[in-house]
Amino acid sequence: MPLWAWALVSLVASFVLQSVLVKPPKPQKPASLADFDFPQSDEGTPQAVCFGDNWTAGWFVMWWGNLRTKKIKAGGKK
Repeated sequence: MPLWAWALVSLVASFVLQSVLVKPPKPQKPASLADFDFPQSDEGTPQAVCFGDNWTAGWFVMWWGNLRTKKIKAGGKK
């Protein structure tokens, strides 16, 4: 039996073993806004404006995106 045939047999055997032995993943619950914990600045705290690449000792997140709590629907009228 040629070498490539042994490689093909071992490939098929490993695929069958993996398919049989792997457990399906548990479904995860959707993330809520309470799952996110971003440090925010207080009212009146001075904010630094940085230009270019630099490191700061303390950092604040002023805005981090449009986190939605409603399901996004696919499609729609155009």
